Amino acid sequence: MTKPALTKETVVIAIDGPAASGKSTVARELAKRLGYRFLNSGDLYRAMTWSCLQSGIDCKDISAVATAAGNARIKVAHEGNEYYPKIDEDDARTHLRDPAVNANVSPVSAVPAVRYILSAAIRTHAQGRQTVIEGRDIGSAVFPETPYKFYIDAHPQVRQRRRRNQGQNEEIAQRDMIDSTRSTDPLTVAAGATVIDSSTLDVNGVVGAIMGQLCSQGLSAALLCSKE
Repeated sequence: MTKPALTKETVVIAIDGPAASGKSTVARELAKRLGYRFLNSGDLYRAMTWSCLQSGIDCKDISAVATAAGNARIKVAHEGNEYYPKIDEDDARTHLRDPAVNANVSPVSAVPAVRYILSAAIRTHAQGRQTVIEGRDIGSAVFPETPYKFYIDAHPQVRQRRRRNQGQNEEIAQRDMIDSTRSTDPLTVAAGATVIDSSTLDVNGVVGAIMGQLCSQGLSAALLCSKE
């Protein structure tokens, strides 16, 4: 993918990590404190999965999924300080955690064409904005040039318990394997990323650690927050 240079007004804080590491909650709270907008990139992949299911497409059929992604009209809308996906003008938010979506999002996310299209949409939307974006390849593949990269991790047993508490039956070990071994933009710790283990930290603890790092890097919004 040819990545256009980000403008000087663009600030992206990349929050990556495996499933149930707590990165979504952390990224949302971080965006709130900084006055940035928040984007869960995984929601775009879930919306694409939902769209495929609605169209009766076999989510394991790479060719069919790639064609569907190429034909889909993808829009990143916003409500308050949060972005959310619209597919063919449909607001998919109420369906993003449907059991069928949970069961099929990994194979859809692994399709190279899907990753290319959605990564391009994310980069385009970030231009000229200040955004906290969480996902699995934001710092490593989508915005490798951002100086603000974090990788949130936790022990697999802790993450599995979190998923159960959320009422989801997703098997963490299987999801980790799929995310880490896909051929296109696999889950990995981005070069230069600060790794934070959230196993024994609450949200405030993780956000505090991130804020401290951002202050040390001279991010103006973080410096202002630290003085409040």
